[in-house]
Amino acid sequence: MSPPRIPLAPLSAFLCLAHSQAAPPPSAIRFRNVAATAGLHFVLENHPTPRKHLIETMPGGVAAFDYDNDGLTDLFFSNGAAIPSLEKTDPKYHNRLFRNRGGMRFDDVTGKAGLAGAGYSMAAAAADYDNDGFIDLFVAGVNRNFLYRNNGDGRFSDVSAQSGIRGGVWSVAAGWFDFDNDGLLDLFVVNYVKWSSAYDRFCGDRKDDLRVYCHPRYFEGLPNTLYRNRGGGVFEDVSRRMGIAGHVGKGMGLAIADYDADGRADVFVTNDTEPNFLFRNRGDSFEETGLLAGVAFNPNGKAISNMGADFRDYNNDGLPDIAVTALSNETFPLFRNTGKGTFDDATHPSRLGKLSLPRAGWSNGLLDFDNDGWKDLFTANSHVNDRIERFEASLYRQANSIFRNLGDGTFDDVSSSAGPEFQTRRAHRGAALADFNNDGRIDIAVSCLGEPAEVWENTTSGAGNRLLLKLRGTKSNRDGIGAVVRLGGQHNHMTTAVGYASSSHSGVHFGLGSAGRVPEIEIRWPSGTVQVLKDVSADQVLAVTEPAP
Repeated sequence: MSPPRIPLAPLSAFLCLAHSQAAPPPSAIRFRNVAATAGLHFVLENHPTPRKHLIETMPGGVAAFDYDNDGLTDLFFSNGAAIPSLEKTDPKYHNRLFRNRGGMRFDDVTGKAGLAGAGYSMAAAAADYDNDGFIDLFVAGVNRNFLYRNNGDGRFSDVSAQSGIRGGVWSVAAGWFDFDNDGLLDLFVVNYVKWSSAYDRFCGDRKDDLRVYCHPRYFEGLPNTLYRNRGGGVFEDVSRRMGIAGHVGKGMGLAIADYDADGRADVFVTNDTEPNFLFRNRGDSFEETGLLAGVAFNPNGKAISNMGADFRDYNNDGLPDIAVTALSNETFPLFRNTGKGTFDDATHPSRLGKLSLPRAGWSNGLLDFDNDGWKDLFTANSHVNDRIERFEASLYRQANSIFRNLGDGTFDDVSSSAGPEFQTRRAHRGAALADFNNDGRIDIAVSCLGEPAEVWENTTSGAGNRLLLKLRGTKSNRDGIGAVVRLGGQHNHMTTAVGYASSSHSGVHFGLGSAGRVPEIEIRWPSGTVQVLKDVSADQVLAVTEPAP
């Protein structure tokens, strides 16, 4: 039985918090790359070859999560392997876990944690699937997927075999959510295309012997996979029974939210040069509604190179919207939730169409970087084709982007004023977003093909107040994933599925502007319980436990 629908009517006592800021002052969002001084030394080794295997340009997932429960958000980077063996034959290919020891300093604890991994890894997804209070990790890759259980002593155990979670195909992303609201987190795995190292089609210009990565059209797509958590560390593949297996795409990213406010989590999947999927959770099955909902294609009715996605309310109307990244000259689509089961294409009305046109994006995230009460958009940028400059007026290595939310439904590109280092061009891929130094401002970690990873410390001066909620379910899953939080005119929800191949397990963040107190916060837990908090102080990390049964 699904929980009762909770109406998303505004809270009159605090509605003005967000809407009174429809014309905020000029942006001062700024970042500095502190990876080197932070001790975070990681290079994403994709093993580029002359044969231009498609997997080479696709890796780079990043996960932000507090694995040791010390109140500091740690970082995990997935990594590649040698080709064609797809084995981590050298330590440079190891996946890496960095422990946050405070003060923007990190230690490499990969060996102790047991997370060096195996195979050609792509993505990471963090959540506490066994409800023991310690966040676990799923790592997706080329034909091999791994589930690591957090033992609670700083080490992880590979429980893939006994869990029932399998590999066998090329998986590029994954997300945790409780689709049946039974208090146990289930796993959605996004699969890309059928590929093997024996594939040797020449793509490019034979006359000049210029070889490039082949277009996705030359590869056969795959259905995605849904695993139901049965408890006891065991998962069951319910893809066919729940209506997921019948839809073949070329999946790249996913984002999860209850877009129709029926108390059940829905899944949006980006597809590469194929129509996107929106799987509406009907309780007993999923219905694919991407075309009917208006999120399958770009504003011109075309299927584009959709990659990263985030599913959040950017315009403070109480409805989760969808932001997507794509390649240069395709724009970064933005779909505005109408509240009627459909979405309007807001790409050009929001100005993101014009602003993103020359950019190619991978991971992304809608978060409030200046804490003014409006969610801004970050995108990790680079083209997929490392020889694109020989074919068209596009750049391969690109700088990342910050699009500031102006509060009136539009965005402004403030990337150029985010700091001189922020203009660095690299082959950016995955990204995780969290407050790594607990100063109240959201920071960003980004992976880069063949170059050092970036850790962007948010140094925005004059940033507003903020509130970060850390949720703990009792009837719901321990992480509170799927909980919807309403704070005045703002809405957010607990999710760890953010961007491309990445995971941000960092609580539920709100920027408060100049407000020093919050009159009322409403939390709708996945179990259906509604919890109300009164008169909450700003500028704190607030731990909230779901009321016991």
